[in-house]
Amino acid sequence: MSLISPACRDALQLWLEGLTALAGRSENTINAYRGDVSDFLSFMTLHHSERQGLAALERITVSDMRAWMAQQRESGVGARSLARKLSAVKSFYRWLAEREGFEPTAVLSTRAPKYTKKLPRPLAEDAARAMIETVELQSGSDWVAARDVAVVTLLYGCGLRISEALSLTGADAPLPNTLRIVGKGDKERIVPVIPAARQAVDRYLELCPHPQSPTAPLFRGVRGKALSPRAIQGVMAKARMQLGLPATATPHAMRHSFATHLLSAGGDLRAIQELLGHASLSTTQAYTAVETARLMEVYNRAHPKA
Repeated sequence: MSLISPACRDALQLWLEGLTALAGRSENTINAYRGDVSDFLSFMTLHHSERQGLAALERITVSDMRAWMAQQRESGVGARSLARKLSAVKSFYRWLAEREGFEPTAVLSTRAPKYTKKLPRPLAEDAARAMIETVELQSGSDWVAARDVAVVTLLYGCGLRISEALSLTGADAPLPNTLRIVGKGDKERIVPVIPAARQAVDRYLELCPHPQSPTAPLFRGVRGKALSPRAIQGVMAKARMQLGLPATATPHAMRHSFATHLLSAGGDLRAIQELLGHASLSTTQAYTAVETARLMEVYNRAHPKA
């Protein structure tokens, strides 16, 4: 028997459908929210020894919230993950309270656990260049090598997410001076395409044995199907081992490197936010912390009074 009452299950589904239709949340985000809120509702059923209908959810207390958070921590859920779960529960409750007309203070006033935000881990400029050069050496097939170089160059040269690069189609080729990218939450942005990225994609297209069409994926796997992100993750893993780079040298690290290197060259934070497609400037500001940490490293190493 489900631990979640039919009324709660229906309310949860309605909330998720609204997020999909109105807020443009991705499938991964919706699945994460579904799991987080379902786990919370299941806990409340066990905590009160009965399935919680909508009326019972209105009576949840601060003590109930503390019990849930304690159970999560005892189960090994880290502070960052618990903060994410609490955020999903609060979002659901905010919507439910407005719909049902009750006061959700006990839930909304619950404080998330404190945690240290992880800073982006970019590659140094010479390491980013070496990564692109070394990626080319990982395949015996000229067209596959050219493909891998084109994808990684787009990540570093344009700050694309791997999913964004692999969502390009034949209609985007040859690459123009600017690309219209649809990122997280269906947020559109215009991204300048540097000559090196255009040249890398042109070389790949010249060598690619699979016919291109406007609706087909631009980047293909060996058998002609859409290229999987795992293929690029795998080729970068081989390259970083040869270069002696840490495990953090992933496709996403190339995007981090794009932002960090722009910032260190004097790029405007707001402009970088637009280029990355961040909804909030606070997300982009993480790169200022990276740059500050790097400058302090140089200071401590080089200054005679350090």
